[in-house]
Amino acid sequence: MRHLKAFEDALATIHEEGRYRVFVDLHRQRGAFPKATARFEAGEREITVWCSNDYLGMGQDEDVLAAMHEAIDLFGAGSGGTRNISGTTRYHVDLERELADLHGKSGALLFTSGYVANDATLSTLGKILPGLIIYSDALNHASMIEGIRRSGCDRRVFRHNDLDHLRALMENDDPDRPKLIAFESVYSMDGDVGPLAGFCDLADEFGAMTYLDEVHAVGLYGHEGAGVAQRDAVMERVDIIEGTLGKAFGVMGGYIAADRLIVDAIRSMASGFIFTTSSCPVMTAGSLASVRKLRSEDGRQLRACHQAQADMLKRKFESAGLPVLPTETHIVPLMVGDPERCKALSDTLLFDFGIYVQPINYPTVPKGTERLRFTPSPVHTEAMMDELVSAILAIWKQLGLEHAA
Repeated sequence: MRHLKAFEDALATIHEEGRYRVFVDLHRQRGAFPKATARFEAGEREITVWCSNDYLGMGQDEDVLAAMHEAIDLFGAGSGGTRNISGTTRYHVDLERELADLHGKSGALLFTSGYVANDATLSTLGKILPGLIIYSDALNHASMIEGIRRSGCDRRVFRHNDLDHLRALMENDDPDRPKLIAFESVYSMDGDVGPLAGFCDLADEFGAMTYLDEVHAVGLYGHEGAGVAQRDAVMERVDIIEGTLGKAFGVMGGYIAADRLIVDAIRSMASGFIFTTSSCPVMTAGSLASVRKLRSEDGRQLRACHQAQADMLKRKFESAGLPVLPTETHIVPLMVGDPERCKALSDTLLFDFGIYVQPINYPTVPKGTERLRFTPSPVHTEAMMDELVSAILAIWKQLGLEHAA
């Protein structure tokens, strides 16, 4: 077959750089999260998952599962079409209303994933606002970068969380051109948080719109789980909030919440929405149950426990002299700094100790900052944490890795 050599060479380069990715075949055990069964060529073994984005274990929640069973019994499997052509059910409508209310907006729109929500929305804004300039944080997610690129807008990239650099860029542009600042709340690889109020202040000063990606914060922060913007009391100052249903909410899908006019324009013009089969009713029903539960007292208790467990794991890493990156969030990055040893550490934890945490290498993070990214949940016990620390220490020195200063 023609051109296969080019594919072979591309894969060889990835292998040589130590960043070839291998998928772990998992059988999640209902009711036993974070335990799972991993299937290998040599057989199966039980493992403990430490890198799931199902941050609160809502993918195993009985109320969520019951809602999904009810939906599949009532509606069947698929949605049957795009939202415009027979693919809108009462679950889609009710979930959009719930998400709009959660974020204090008059409208919301569902997408099949958070990636599609970012890509479709940002790429469409350039059609709606001629001459738009988009200011993008340097560490924004790939889906935001792709959407901004496809928008055809002029774009300015400011240094991560650097308000002074952003101000300098905005001051240098035509004050009469429409502007939008795009940023995240929780950055998932470093676990740091964007200065949301500062971004909103600059938006007010320069007449810009604000676009906030809350995918690693919805369900986890704020008294109802609406995200960092709710926690920091700036939600009403953000024009467009983007979130996911596939992380803390434990199901699948993405969405935006904004003024109903903005939502209606995106709904009417975004090809990534118009020409995509809508989410399955079973997915939207489960997401609706999860959002409602996490807005309740049950959700508040889960969030408090989640933060306590994350803090405990950070303290245990620090006490063991392991180079954990300090964060104020639930993300716990253990810095390795070498792709091959990062993968070796991950592989040894998995095959020798039954501990699964995926290595994070380039291009997800810059070269030289390779890491293991731990996401402790409310159901990761202290005993599991002690086993994890002991296993890492047993491998760390063997790989020639340095302890924290």
